Amino acid sequence: MQAHQPTFHHFVALSNRWWRRTSCKFRAFCSSSPSSDYSNQSRGGLPRFFSDVLPPSKGGVIRVQGDEFWHMTKVLRLSTNDRVELFNGKGGLVRGNIQSVDRAGLDFVSLEDPKLVPPQRPLWHVFAAFGTLKGGRADWLVEKCTELGASSVTPLLTDRSPSVSENRFDRLQRLILAASKQCQRLHEMVLNPPQKIGDILPCVRKSKLSLLAVAEAPSLMSALTSCRMEPDGIMIIGPEGDFTEKEVSILMEAGATAVGLGPHRLRVETATIALLATLMLWSDHQVTKN
Repeated sequence: MQAHQPTFHHFVALSNRWWRRTSCKFRAFCSSSPSSDYSNQSRGGLPRFFSDVLPPSKGGVIRVQGDEFWHMTKVLRLSTNDRVELFNGKGGLVRGNIQSVDRAGLDFVSLEDPKLVPPQRPLWHVFAAFGTLKGGRADWLVEKCTELGASSVTPLLTDRSPSVSENRFDRLQRLILAASKQCQRLHEMVLNPPQKIGDILPCVRKSKLSLLAVAEAPSLMSALTSCRMEPDGIMIIGPEGDFTEKEVSILMEAGATAVGLGPHRLRVETATIALLATLMLWSDHQVTKN
C-alpha cells in the first residue's frame, strides 16, 4: 500500500507547532534502552525525538535543526551532554548525547550503533469509512489507530460515505506524528489516500486474514478461534448506517470473513477501535503462545 504524500518527516515542523498549542497534553517522551524486542520499546528512559537521518554508527554526529531542535532546547531545556534518543519512523533507534548547541541547531553524537527494531506482526491494515465523521471523531479514530499499532489506515469510500475532505489529510498526518511520539512507536503508521470498495478487492483476495465488521454477523471471538496468524491482516469497517447488502456481498465474495462486534449499534470510530484493540491483543497472545 502506498503512503499518502507528503511523507512522514515533512510533518515534523507542523506537528511540533501543534504540540506548542497543546503543551499541557504532552511531556518528554521516554523509552527504554534500544532493543530488538518490539514489546519493550516504550518503557522507561530517555527523551525521544524524530529525525529522518540517524548516525550510521557509534560516534557518528548529525545536525538537529528546526522544530525538533526548538523542542529539545526551548521546551525541555536540554543542553550539552544531556542524553536523548532519536528515531526515524522506520524502526531505527539510536541513543546519544547532545554534543554542542548553537543558535541554529545542535550536534547529536551517537553512543552506540543504531538499532533496527522489526515491526510487530501481523501488520494490521485498517479500512474504515470515516470520511463523513464530524466534531473531531475522525481525528480520534486515526490517533487511536496509531497508538494501538495499526500499520496503515485507509479511508473507505462507500455508498453511505462517498467522500473525504482533502483538507483533512494534513491535520491527520500531524496527529499521526504526534501520536507516534506520544505512544513511543518506532514505525510510522501510513495514511493512504481514500479508496472505493472496488479498489480494495485485490487486497482482500490476496489476504488470508480479512475481517469485515457487519451487524448481526457471527461473533469476532468465534471467528478468531479458527484463524491462524499471518504476516498481514485486513480489517474493514463500514460507515454510519453500515454497508449496503451489495457491498457486504462483494467483500465476502472476495474472501472477507464477516464478524460481529456485539449486540449494540456502534459508531464507526467505536467499532474501529474495538476491533483493532481485540486483534492486537489476539496477535500478542498468538506470538506469546508460539
